[in-house]
Amino acid sequence: MSYGSRGIVETANGDRFNCQYRRSVGRPVCGDIVTVKDGGTESAVVSTILPRSNEFMRANAQQKKLVIAANLDQVMVVIAPEPAPSRDLVERYLVAVHSLGIEPVLVVNKAEFLEGGAYDQSSSLGRLGEYEELGYRVVQTSCKGSPGTSSLAPELEDKTSILVGQSGVGKSSLVNALLPDLELQTGALSRVTGKGTHTTTTTIMYTLPCSGRLIDSPGVWEYGLWQMEQRDLAAGFRDFAPYDESCRFNDCSHRGEPGCGVRAAAESGLIRNWRYDSYLRLLEQNR
Repeated sequence: MSYGSRGIVETANGDRFNCQYRRSVGRPVCGDIVTVKDGGTESAVVSTILPRSNEFMRANAQQKKLVIAANLDQVMVVIAPEPAPSRDLVERYLVAVHSLGIEPVLVVNKAEFLEGGAYDQSSSLGRLGEYEELGYRVVQTSCKGSPGTSSLAPELEDKTSILVGQSGVGKSSLVNALLPDLELQTGALSRVTGKGTHTTTTTIMYTLPCSGRLIDSPGVWEYGLWQMEQRDLAAGFRDFAPYDESCRFNDCSHRGEPGCGVRAAAESGLIRNWRYDSYLRLLEQNR
């Protein structure tokens, strides 16, 4: 947990203490592995941020990268029927996670609302089976009834995961369900910092009963992509991979060039039309 120029460090034996960041070293994020000088005292200072295996980030208002967490095993993308995901929201997350070299998992919370079918069948919620056919793990959860959250816990076991998603999709409810000792953990954090913990605005790492770590990030209404190379954007659509090597041009944008293998695959139904259309929209937004 970081706040301003200070944060909480946890040692290998589970002790937590407050420490300071130096501008010359940089500001750690949740999941960073660091070394500390004078650990355990009020003068504790982060002296080194060790190299990261990966970073999870989103775009700021200027479409530049903003790092949220590091050293993750997976990103749990939470969507729900209420509020329904906007068009291309899931694809934005998937493109970002793929480009960062992390494994995505789709978590459909408030799944009890799916039973009545009161949602847009052409939206991401109506295509859950197709996401699974594309090789994505999809987990349905509910904090108010069936199917509950028992299916989510095994996905988190012995892994470092981050929960991301729109405001209102129920991430806080999932955290409460997964962490029976949440009040104890947040209370301990408050005692270390001397301040209250604002879980809706602060990225916090929790210890799970299943030996995993769970990072809860603040909800955002729309997840934005940073400026990225066209080839990185296309690589985020894993179903394009079998066809892009047949493109006539090495720098093919898959938009309108002659001899485009991806476009031909979309026209013949080998690539789903809605996926190809989503790619074109994201490509236009990224220009």
